[in-house]
Amino acid sequence: MSSTAPAAQRPLSATALKAACSSCGLRELCLPVGFNEAEMQRLDGLVAQRRSIKRGESLYGTGTRFEALYAVRTGFFKTCTSSEDGREHVTGFQMAGELLGLDGIGTDRHTCAAVALEDSQVCVIPYAELEGLSRDFPELQRQFHRIMGREIVRDHGVMMLLGSMRAEERLAAFLLNLAQRLKARGYSPSALILRMTREEIGTYLGLKLETVSRCFSKFHEDGVLKVHQRHVEIVDEAALQALVSGAAT
Repeated sequence: MSSTAPAAQRPLSATALKAACSSCGLRELCLPVGFNEAEMQRLDGLVAQRRSIKRGESLYGTGTRFEALYAVRTGFFKTCTSSEDGREHVTGFQMAGELLGLDGIGTDRHTCAAVALEDSQVCVIPYAELEGLSRDFPELQRQFHRIMGREIVRDHGVMMLLGSMRAEERLAAFLLNLAQRLKARGYSPSALILRMTREEIGTYLGLKLETVSRCFSKFHEDGVLKVHQRHVEIVDEAALQALVSGAAT
């Protein structure tokens, strides 16, 4: 993992601004929902910077000052913390259309690090300016609250995974959630390319690397998945759903 400091933020060119929020294909998944043209133009002015993050580089680190939220435009990230002995614990995976940086709102410091799992690009949303714009546009404030609520629900869901599910059930729930999120973005819900390693999946789900590998192998042998390195095809979605449903009863 690279600890390279974030590159300086650069203003967008006029050409690049044309592809900001008002014409972004992810607008229904991100902040600007239900805005009229004038409101979208103001939001475009707010999101006037983008940053490109290379694979393995940090968007921000644990303890760094919180100044902005980041909407993932392309690519894939993980958020993670480190224990005192240096072991990494993955707290989440974020893809296009999702926000990074919400962890810093309460303390003005980021409580985790965000690391790119592939070459990625984010839209930089200065938080102070976002707060000001939210006062003018109640719909933006409501959407922001919805996004925060979604993150709370997701965190609660992970706690349920870790507290009540067996290893196979945890992996099944993880794969179904990932497929659902990809489907919302227009990607195949059955043909997955895992941007994260087996070890990263394990630390997220509270499982050892060997256990994750064993579960993938069992799903492959049972005909539930086809697995070739990071390429995973969900062959029997009903079987994964049954595992998760059984754990919830």
